[in-house]
Amino acid sequence: MAKTKSTSTKTIKNQSQSMQYVSDVPELLTRIQARNITIGVVGLGYVGLPLAVEFAMKGIQTIGIDIDDRKITALRNGENYIQDIRSENVAQCVAEKTLTATNDFSVCEQCDVIFICVPTPFTPNKEPDISHIVHATEEVAKSLRAGHIVILKSTTFPGTTTKYVQPLLEKNGLKAGKDYFLSFSPERIDPGNKVWHTGNTPIVVGGVSKDCTTLSVAINEIIIEKVIPVTTPEVAEMEKLLENIFRSVNIALVNELAQLCDRIGVNIWEVVEAASTKPFGFMPFFPGPGIGGHCILIDPYYLSWMAREFDFVTNFITLAAEVNESMPFYVRSMIEREVARQPVTLEKAKILLLGMAFKRDVDDLRHSPALKVAELLFEDGIKNVSYYDPYIPETDIHGRIVKSEKRLTPQVLEKYDVVVITTDHSSFDYDMIVKHSNVVIDTRNACKNVKGAKKKVRLLGEGKR
Repeated sequence: MAKTKSTSTKTIKNQSQSMQYVSDVPELLTRIQARNITIGVVGLGYVGLPLAVEFAMKGIQTIGIDIDDRKITALRNGENYIQDIRSENVAQCVAEKTLTATNDFSVCEQCDVIFICVPTPFTPNKEPDISHIVHATEEVAKSLRAGHIVILKSTTFPGTTTKYVQPLLEKNGLKAGKDYFLSFSPERIDPGNKVWHTGNTPIVVGGVSKDCTTLSVAINEIIIEKVIPVTTPEVAEMEKLLENIFRSVNIALVNELAQLCDRIGVNIWEVVEAASTKPFGFMPFFPGPGIGGHCILIDPYYLSWMAREFDFVTNFITLAAEVNESMPFYVRSMIEREVARQPVTLEKAKILLLGMAFKRDVDDLRHSPALKVAELLFEDGIKNVSYYDPYIPETDIHGRIVKSEKRLTPQVLEKYDVVVITTDHSSFDYDMIVKHSNVVIDTRNACKNVKGAKKKVRLLGEGKR
């Protein structure tokens, strides 16, 4: 990596000693390449903890910072709470003291690089909530010094890095690209993916200056196989939204077609399979009970909110989000239709949801469509709504604490009027589910290879009128 012209040098004093922190780019690059650095990770959730463990496994001193004392206590005890990380790696890093955890933001003073990996939810009115980013940035700013490298990873709208984070960091007089270095590098976490993980998934980095980008790329290259620089933070911020909105729009397309296929008598799953035989110009997406997780559901609203500042309405993107959010309502209608065909009232009907996580084989409940389906059933007066999910022992559904069935047995299945496959966990015995259920509503096409499924299974988008 070519060396860049030096920028500036500043001297500060702490309580015990005088230390010289440089913002000389070649000097910083040398230290990064020698791994003579300390990493700070603010936010130890699905993004932050895997990132911290990757650096710590490389032998680099890494400090995790979080306001959740439960996470801090768990990590100090060498305990892992993220499914996608090997527990033995967490225990090893803690035992070797390459990974420590604290709720004290003042440790940022000891760090050379600070990653901000905090949640970015939306409000009940579907407006961005970047309060976690703001709070984390304000805390980091208290310890900001010359030579610091700050990298925001939280998914957000274009302009967050330069319009919100940068001004907060520069209240003490330091300037990005000259005294400290600021970049945006969006996370690309796919919960439950056994192939692509933090270490081998390519990432994008955009700094507020060329030096910011150069240094941030060098930092990430320590743990990530391929790092792609882009010209600005805004490009990286928009790129992340494009990734997820691309999925949102295409999922909405097949979700809407699934509803149409149910009306006209065509099986959408067979349609997608047939279209997938085309070797170019087509990428298969599949319908379901809705979308969940953090990004795909939220990102369209982040972009549409930002677009209004420029007198632009994202009609196409917003419509796709609305279609996806309507799917739990469609599943509710499927369930209530099957109840109506049986000698039981809605109030007394017993419904079992199979899978509460938002996707297969994970313990992630964030915005799970199964939660929304359960909530809608409760609102319609169906009191006996239960679920089974081996990854989620209990959860809060619309203010009610509901516990998972302990085991999925023939006896459990037989006591329910309708069984709904909301998440297609690979551990489910679908042959047993079909055999011992009164009726099965399959929103994931999980029973496609089960013999006799046609008699008992009502498939979302199967085209049976």
